[in-house]
This record gives sequence, structure tokens and C-alpha cells, in this order.
Amino acid sequence: MRKTYDKQNIFAKILRTEIPCEKILENDYALAFKDINPLAPIHILVIPKNPYVDSYDFNENAKSKEIKYFWKLTNDVINQKNILEKGFRIITNSGIDGNQEVPHFHVHILGGKNLGRIIN
Repeated sequence: MRKTYDKQNIFAKILRTEIPCEKILENDYALAFKDINPLAPIHILVIPKNPYVDSYDFNENAKSKEIKYFWKLTNDVINQKNILEKGFRIITNSGIDGNQEVPHFHVHILGGKNLGRIIN
């Protein structure tokens, strides 16, 4: 069952340019911008331009080209921020138990320092 997409979520408003963001990179399928409440020296969000609620929805319903270029933009951010060699963390949250705050699929790219272990 596909979840209903909320067209009034903050990322939808950013995509419609109703709310500004500090853009890092963009392609035809995705947008990368700085998180307004960073949890690391580098904290970038990458969102698809089409309306997907979470990672499951994106993986099930996005066209292969959208998926390819979403992850291509993610890698482009990692390269631009020069965090490939030392490492980074990519996080996505889904639903209530996953603590998803914005119901639009997105990944957090965190880096710029040792982020500590979260899973053994």
C-alpha cells in the first residue's frame, strides 16, 4: 500500500521555491542542500524532485533514471565536500518508529569529523 504524499511538507515547499535553501548541487532529478540544524561539520540533505514519502516508496515507485541520478548527485556531493577518503555516513529515516521528521524521501550525508559508532 502506497502512503499518501503531503504536498505541504517543507521539502515540497523548497522544491517549489516557496522556502529558500542553501543549495549545494542539483540535477534534473534531485536537489542537495545544507541542513538547517547540522549534526556534523558537513550535513547535507539530498532529496528527489518527485514526490516520494520515504525510501521504500522511492525504491518501489521511482523510475530507474530517477534512482540512478539521485545516487549520482549523492556521490557528487561526497566528492565536492572531499569526504570520500576519510569517510561519511548516509542516513535515511522512515515512518514514526524510524523518526522521519519530513515525509519526503531524503538522505542525510554527514561527515567532516569522526561520527562515532552507532551500530556494532
